[in-house]
Formats: sequence, structure tokens, C-alpha cells
Amino acid sequence: MSRLAQHPPFQPGGPASVAQVTARFLRMLSIALEQLEAVRDADARAEFAGLTARARVLEQETNELEREIEDACLSAFATPLSPDELAFHLVVFRSLTNLERVGDYALKLARDLETFAPRARSATLQDVLPLVRLLSEMLERLAYAFAERDVAAAREVMRLDYEQVDALYEQMQRASLTRLLERPEDTDVALTASQIARNLERLGDHLVNVAERLEALVLGRVTGHPPL
Repeated sequence: MSRLAQHPPFQPGGPASVAQVTARFLRMLSIALEQLEAVRDADARAEFAGLTARARVLEQETNELEREIEDACLSAFATPLSPDELAFHLVVFRSLTNLERVGDYALKLARDLETFAPRARSATLQDVLPLVRLLSEMLERLAYAFAERDVAAAREVMRLDYEQVDALYEQMQRASLTRLLERPEDTDVALTASQIARNLERLGDHLVNVAERLEALVLGRVTGHPPL
């Protein structure tokens, strides 16, 4: 079990508690962090074989948790909820798609790296790692923000994306274009590197979406109605 979350089981025959839903939501964040840490470990060992299989196992757990949390939120919407409880469940429910997409992009990263690392030059791989490290930091801060309802931590996730992720993304795209022009024989590698950069940038966007909803939750700005 990840260090970010230990989740208690849902109790049969009744709605899940806020604490239980929170624990499962944190576990989804934790899984994405594990996927990125697996990439960093593979790079440190210079051994990418099996990375996709590991990421796919984690992605399956993400999908199972998404279904569990979705069912828990829908069950909660069918019961009387306080305004604070309703706002919490709305934020979680609306954020599930974001976390599912984060898992998808992390799986794509693992698959692309396992295929592309043996043919890539070390400089190309090193371009990926700063983005992966930064996104890992964003995931940890988002988990803290969600667990503690910390607006400052949520805003830090947004700042890191706007100020650093976007800049690193542009840097990777320029590097890919340069390699494409200098080494036409490496076209496939350059295009894959560009795709990796784009997927990582989108992963960060989904984390920002969750952080923005969390900020609204803490500040009492969540509006809307349960899904029908």
C-alpha cells in the first residue's frame, strides 16, 4: 500500500463516509505517483523492460477505485446531505474523470518509454525526467491539499503548472524539433519525445483542474446539483 493513503473498507448496507471516500481519492493520487516513480526508478537503473506491465496493474486499480468512488458518490446523492457534504461529494465526483485521465497519461508514458528508451539518446531521456519529477511533486502537494483542505497547497499545484510545467513542455518540444532537424534518421524518436511531452503537459492540466475544484470547495464556492 502506498505511503499516501491507507483506505478503510466501505461498510456494506450504508453510504460511505467522507473519510472513506477521501481515503480512496487519495489512493488514486497515490497510484499516479507510483506510476511516475516507476519511470524514475527505471531510468535510474537504465532498465525499462516491464515498465508498461507495472503501470497497467496500477491503472487497473485506478479504474476499480474510480468505479467504487463513483458508486459511493451516487449513493450519497440519494441521501440527505448537509451543504458541506454535498459540496465535497460534488468535487470528488467531478474530479474522478481527471484522475482517470492522469492514470491514462501515466500509462502512455510508461508504454512510450519502454518502446522508445532503447533507441533514444541519453539526452532525450534526460529531457523527460524534469517534467516527471515536477509532476510527482504536484501529485504529492495535491494529495496534501486534499487531505488537509489546504488552499495554499492547492494553489502551489496551480503555480507549478503555470510557471514550470508549461515552460518545460515548451523546452522539450523545442529540443524535439532541433533533433528532428539535425538528425532526420531519428524522426520516430523525436516524434515520440514530442508526444511524451504533450502527454505530460496534459497530465499536469488534469491535476490543476482538481486543485481548482479543491480551492473552490475550501472557500465555499462549490455550486451545482447532484447528477441525475
